Amino acid sequence: MSEEKWELIIEVSGELQANLLKNLLESQDIKVFLNQEGAGKAYGLTVGPLGQVQVLVPEHQSQEARQIVDDYYSGNYDPGEEDFSEGEAED
Repeated sequence: MSEEKWELIIEVSGELQANLLKNLLESQDIKVFLNQEGAGKAYGLTVGPLGQVQVLVPEHQSQEARQIVDDYYSGNYDPGEEDFSEGEAED
């Protein structure tokens, strides 16, 4: 069995931004691994080198993930209309 290769698609400041991107990508069925320096994570740093979080995805999904992240940051990301089940309120 071969190991899956992971590719860095972006590095962001802090876990909050990293988790936002992780949730965005996972909602599109893209696996995500977040990597942060241990001391930065332990102290909750969000600035400087120790506050940087690497967002990695499987190599075969990297192109799609980069496009989603690029669209998100440029304001062009459109996840499409959500389907509402009966009984759920619409805004």
